[in-house]
Amino acid sequence: MLIRGNALIEGMASATLLKLTDPLSLWGGVDLQTGRIVDASHPQRGAVLDNRLLAMPGSRGSSSSSSALVELARAKRAPAGVITTRADPILTIGALVADDLYGTSIPILILSDEDFARLPCGVVGHLWCETGRAVLTVPGDRPVQFSGLSV
Repeated sequence: MLIRGNALIEGMASATLLKLTDPLSLWGGVDLQTGRIVDASHPQRGAVLDNRLLAMPGSRGSSSSSSALVELARAKRAPAGVITTRADPILTIGALVADDLYGTSIPILILSDEDFARLPCGVVGHLWCETGRAVLTVPGDRPVQFSGLSV
């Protein structure tokens, strides 16, 4: 499956998809040392964000989520990339600062609600985000040409 979206933060990442059913606040909702979801009311409580393509239908809550994303990057527990259904300036700021301070690239992809609904959980996905174009591939795809590279 090949899904096209919009890049919010550029970068490339390959990792297992962790698809959340509800929005998540990184500040208070995630243990910043382990990357584990600790929000008692979240359906995926206990799941680990570390080195996953984190797919969530938006974020929730505190503007401090940007600081939480930076702290996850410092602790080497950040998601490999983020896939969401709407632009989020808080996550964008966190991803930019994580890259600047720690050299941790966290690409962010924006998908339509329909494409988000089609995402499987638990499979390895490949995310390419560049200005003006972005794609996510999941198992079953044939190789595609993207930005001069065959992937």
